[in-house]
Amino acid sequence: MAPALRDDYRINERIDARRVRLVDEQGRMVGIVPLEQALERARDLGLDLVEVAPQADPPVCKILDYGKFKYQQQKKAAEARKKQKNIEVKEIKMRPTIDDNDYQIKVRKIRDFLQEGDKVKVTLRFRGREITHPEVAQQLLARVCKDVEGLAKIEQRPKLEGRQMVMVVAPLK
Repeated sequence: MAPALRDDYRINERIDARRVRLVDEQGRMVGIVPLEQALERARDLGLDLVEVAPQADPPVCKILDYGKFKYQQQKKAAEARKKQKNIEVKEIKMRPTIDDNDYQIKVRKIRDFLQEGDKVKVTLRFRGREITHPEVAQQLLARVCKDVEGLAKIEQRPKLEGRQMVMVVAPLK
């Protein structure tokens, strides 16, 4: 996860360009000026000269209060983190010989997870000689797909992993 807040802004004497594209304290474009003139203008206002776009040619520098600027950047990053939804992967475990009532309960739980916006990993565990009939598991997973058809899309088709068959379904947007 990359941090949204950059701590590597060059300010005041750390700026190494000879000429900069200057933006004043009101956000108006001043134009291309020598670095010394931009620094002097920032000092006269009691503010900092901050290099906001170092990749530009010449680099873009703004006159602003650096402490206030960093605080606003932190607030923006916190707001962005608050708005994002973390999608969890919930797991439902079944057996190929599951009873119909148990199956209905599991499907209801899958629907609940999907409506909450979570992905669901459906795992069918084989015991003993059940592994010799993977078509039973395929049919059961196909039935699960049919039962959650309007709520989900299949993200990972059923595949055999050792002594279990796994399928992942994700909620529709």
